[in-house]
Amino acid sequence: MSAKPRPATEQFSGDRVIILGVAESDCHVVANKLIEYELRLSGFNVINLGACTPVDEFVAAFQSHPYADALVIGSLNGHAYEDLKAIRDAKSNLLISCPIIVGGNLGVTRAQAAKTREELLALGVEYVLEDAAALPLLLHQLPRRNVFTTSPE
Repeated sequence: MSAKPRPATEQFSGDRVIILGVAESDCHVVANKLIEYELRLSGFNVINLGACTPVDEFVAAFQSHPYADALVIGSLNGHAYEDLKAIRDAKSNLLISCPIIVGGNLGVTRAQAAKTREELLALGVEYVLEDAAALPLLLHQLPRRNVFTTSPE
């Protein structure tokens, strides 16, 4: 049996897929919509889960789109670490295997934001951004994931 490469799906072939959402206790959706708009203009196919998204919904979205290039999670209320604690288990159980990027207002003070950044990295978050403008460049620099799948003929 030979295997021939084919696009992952007709809808997403050739496009970089990003799963976007806002952390569970955060209802700030304006930045989420602006980021979605910017990513689409930059050529990304965005699956936007919206505001108040628990980790389980990010896991389910990745399970439905295992070819996604990254999970991007925003948080503006300073509760990112508390909201995302379950990321560690999801990563260690291989329920999410793409890079996770978190950004937003991670603390009231610089010290609190720095502490939250370190806590997020310890959970398995690969990137913590302070500036949303850096996101498209970072995403373009990430290696593509699962551009092709194989199917037996």
